[in-house]
Amino acid sequence: MEKRWVAKRRLGALRGAAPDLVPARIVNEVLYCERLAYLEWSQGEFSDNVYTVDGRVTHARVDARQGALPLPRTDVNTDPPPDDALLEEPRPYVSRSVWLSSERLGLTAKIDVVEGEGEEATPIEYKRGHAPDVPGGAYLPERAQVCAQVLLLREHGFRCDHGEIYFAADRRRTRIEIDPLLVETTLAAIARVRALVDRAEPPPPLVDSPKCTGCSLVGICLPDEVEHLRRLSQEATIDQLEMVWSQDEEPRAIRRLHASRDEASPLYVQAYSGRVRLDGERLIVETKDGNNEARLPHTSQVCLYGNVQVSTQAIAALIEREIPLCFFSYGGWFRGRTVGNGHKNIELRVAQHAAFADAESALSLARGAVSAKILNCRTMLRRNHREPGETVLNELEILARQARGAAGAETLLGLEGAAARLYFQSFSGMVKVSDGLAVFDFTVRNRRPPRDPINALLSFSYGLLTKELALTLSAVGLEPLLGFYHRPRYGRPALALDMMEEMRPLIADSVVLQAINTGVVGPTDFEQSAGACAMKASARRRVIQAYERRMDSLVTHPVFGYRISYRRVLEVQARLLGRYLLGEIDVLPNFRTR
Repeated sequence: MEKRWVAKRRLGALRGAAPDLVPARIVNEVLYCERLAYLEWSQGEFSDNVYTVDGRVTHARVDARQGALPLPRTDVNTDPPPDDALLEEPRPYVSRSVWLSSERLGLTAKIDVVEGEGEEATPIEYKRGHAPDVPGGAYLPERAQVCAQVLLLREHGFRCDHGEIYFAADRRRTRIEIDPLLVETTLAAIARVRALVDRAEPPPPLVDSPKCTGCSLVGICLPDEVEHLRRLSQEATIDQLEMVWSQDEEPRAIRRLHASRDEASPLYVQAYSGRVRLDGERLIVETKDGNNEARLPHTSQVCLYGNVQVSTQAIAALIEREIPLCFFSYGGWFRGRTVGNGHKNIELRVAQHAAFADAESALSLARGAVSAKILNCRTMLRRNHREPGETVLNELEILARQARGAAGAETLLGLEGAAARLYFQSFSGMVKVSDGLAVFDFTVRNRRPPRDPINALLSFSYGLLTKELALTLSAVGLEPLLGFYHRPRYGRPALALDMMEEMRPLIADSVVLQAINTGVVGPTDFEQSAGACAMKASARRRVIQAYERRMDSLVTHPVFGYRISYRRVLEVQARLLGRYLLGEIDVLPNFRTR
């Protein structure tokens, strides 16, 4: 823990001075929640929810720049005006989307609307909701945001004694008076933002706060999860926590503040010589059997198998919307993905590299992943094997315990290999039997190429899961290529493989067993050639559907007690890894089913 603290202090030194100008909206957020302000401004995090989308709709008109903001006479020039100009009366004006900055105040803002006449000016801030019945006409964060805009107008030579907030739900304005106390609070908020950025770690989350329920960053912040893990680590050692998490009792549920599953879904294209093009808000998939389409807002990722073409316009649209475009070989090998500008959270990647350089930190993370994998394999056998042998179950439990205390990476690798042999030796006992015979024969795990149907199914499912984790890690700001257990190698998503260890049995192996035991695939769905076994295209389509059903199914989180989809589980675990690397939590809970 001490070494991670040193890494955090080094991270603070690397960050350097805070940016010069603080946006007025961050002034609002730091008074609402310091952690929100830090995540958005310092780490570049952002996520939409219904409120942010509604807010963009409300701002659609005022975001379109219209009408220039006139400069006060004192700012135009210092020469006496001509005689005819003295006779002109100042005219009323309305300017939209006005961007002002001040280095002296250390402040910048895009003001929705400025109304004025001559040197008099009034900023108008648009808000999506109803006007609250509180003193001052609005809550303090909103009033401070308007005050920041007033200070900027004053700094540019305008006379401005008040601002206004237009509440779209009520279709009315509320006057915001600018008094010395509000000015003092606003200036203090600007200073507080800059102080937060200079810190070596994010501010702590709010505790059981109602503010979290409407925050769009709640799935990134994980306030209740972080606080829950902090409290547990104060009450027990890591070894004691592992014992608690391995018990059969259901955990005490905390609030589930984020959605249990995603609304958008992946698009898979494996048609030979297919083509994907863009048509407005739709992706059109052209094949020899006809065309299909998928709406961009409802698409979370696009996966192309084999010789599938994609237009430049479609690629650009996917990058703009941060929708990953993944490329697979025709047999299902994950080749890579498109990358846009990438995640902005450099702090997290610096912390990841610091943990990688610290052998003890990397070994600790590797121990947890391997131990959780072995225990999840044990659970799979206990639940699905026709006659699970107590000897095998006990040996797996012993190996998991030894993995938790492994002295080095080589020892850990040997323990994982021993557990994998035990597990796959018993794998056929989970396969459906028909007339006394298993649907497929399976004796040993092999790959590159797989030599039998079950190995072909396992390799294909592992490719899907590797892709899923590589995308998830990239989306949360981690580097998928830099792992702690799997050592870095050219093109290898080592961190995705690390995280996949504990999820292999629960997702990929479960998909394979379900596909076999429910008749989704059968012996005629495979082709043997030159000692290799491959699935036919129709079988791959059905396996992908089975995989997506598994990813969308709900499961109770073993530590937090709420129910979320497996795809959401991957995101939560990836974000918890980030919180661990940044030093916000002392223990990283691995995902284990009971």
